[in-house]
Amino acid sequence: MLQKEIQIAVEKGDMLPLMEEFYTIQGEGYHTGTAAYFIRIGGCDVGCHWCDVKESWNAELHPPTSTDVIVANAKQYAETVVVTGGEPLTWDMAPLTAKLKAENLRVHIETSGAYPVSGHWDWFCLSPKKTKLPVQEAYDIAHELKVIIHNKHDFIFAEEQAARTNDKAILFLQPEWSKKEEMTPLIIDYVMNNPKWRISLQTHKYLNIP
Repeated sequence: MLQKEIQIAVEKGDMLPLMEEFYTIQGEGYHTGTAAYFIRIGGCDVGCHWCDVKESWNAELHPPTSTDVIVANAKQYAETVVVTGGEPLTWDMAPLTAKLKAENLRVHIETSGAYPVSGHWDWFCLSPKKTKLPVQEAYDIAHELKVIIHNKHDFIFAEEQAARTNDKAILFLQPEWSKKEEMTPLIIDYVMNNPKWRISLQTHKYLNIP
């Protein structure tokens, strides 16, 4: 395929810059402990300094891959697929999610919500970042709000984000991994005093799995 054709296919969402794909146990948030096939899409300019997959930021490092190939791989393994990044909503997710749904797969996304929403999602996990706040639609449709706690001010940010999110969203606070020893006790106290929140941990890191 010629370079221009590839570029057009990527712009349409028929090809996506695929960083990695793997079958594992969901480690975070509402679906912690459940089996899922992860599709990690390259490309992100939100720029969180504590991001643990900074190698995903430059989309040009990750080969444009046909959504047909991605779906064929996913359906071999799991009933649930999690699309993550990077920032997957940088790209048009409609073709990918349509093909995944056609295979009767449940389709989840983990996103900062910083870009217009595309695709059809069974579960929309919104994890807002201060550097580039979500679009309103992301707040409106989120099933889950997951705020990363890196310092004490992040509790204020979490409440600001919860106030903008629909009232059916399940609210999670998650310690940033490098600060977990310091922040986890504060999160425990906060959730006990503000029980609308739940605690999310990166259990996959404790389990030493992807």
